Amino acid sequence: MASRTPLRPGVYAPTMTFFNPDTEDLDVPTIRRHAVRLAKAGLVGLVTMGSNGEAVHLTREERKTVIRETRSALVEAGFANVPVIAGASENSIRGTIELCKECAEAGAEYVLIVPPSYYRYAVGNDETLYEYFTAVADGSPLPIILYNYPGAVAGIDMDSDLIIRISQHPNIVGTKFTCANTGKLTRVAGALNAITPPSPLAPATKKPSTKQVENHPYVAFGGIADFALQTLVSGGSAILAGGANVIPRLCVQIFNLWSEGRLTEAMKAQQLLSKADWVLTKAAIPGTKSAIQSYYGYGGYPRRPLARLSEEQAQAVAEKIKDAMEVERSLPDIA
Repeated sequence: MASRTPLRPGVYAPTMTFFNPDTEDLDVPTIRRHAVRLAKAGLVGLVTMGSNGEAVHLTREERKTVIRETRSALVEAGFANVPVIAGASENSIRGTIELCKECAEAGAEYVLIVPPSYYRYAVGNDETLYEYFTAVADGSPLPIILYNYPGAVAGIDMDSDLIIRISQHPNIVGTKFTCANTGKLTRVAGALNAITPPSPLAPATKKPSTKQVENHPYVAFGGIADFALQTLVSGGSAILAGGANVIPRLCVQIFNLWSEGRLTEAMKAQQLLSKADWVLTKAAIPGTKSAIQSYYGYGGYPRRPLARLSEEQAQAVAEKIKDAMEVERSLPDIA
């Protein structure tokens, strides 16, 4: 794709998928509305069909609908420069390549892929993972972002040596670190000369990269809002976090404060964000959706078998993130 939107430093969100509360059918208007709200808040990219998007609960056709409607909503609202990344993970090489092709047809520009894990003890080794990702990268029409999320793949946790080795492939352009290992992120970002936001606290210097062939500068994503500032201090490129569905402006504010060299203010904002994000992390997808419902008037529920929060539980989540939401509401939209 000659006109592919470049990934750039900033804040990204793995978007939720919204459903009719009675039928559990896709709620397309809300999916579109949510994407535009996040773009207006200053997010520079969205991920559909990730863990937060309940991809495992959707049919292949529904996944394509979510990708297509998210992309369409962004373009129609004037945010064509906000790329759509799609989760595209299957357990076979063949199936993953087919899913990458479907994502491309639906309008995604990049794909995010976790290691295969169903046969965990057969595939959870460096050589099998290397073969899996490089073979998928050979066949995918879209550039690939590795997704290191041990909690979702039976504990498989790729180390920095393996990530750097896999990332030599020219069609692999980044890694999302939901392992929360900032040391690993630092090593990978340094070895692959990951792009970084400008900041007087960390002046940009051209580093030698181990990657000899590439089709996009490498992007190192911190995968949880809980360590947004730590990601930037560690030489990371961007923040890709579920908490940005609820408190996107605060996430963007931390990114901007770092870029402006205002470290003390960024640390205070991160403390507030971490406190709220822990509440959302413990409440998981049902709690994140209930927080969106409480503060934005939409959100609803996940698909079963994920449970629905009781009214009392939803109120507790809303109350516990109240301080962060007060700051969130005081900040302006970027666009």
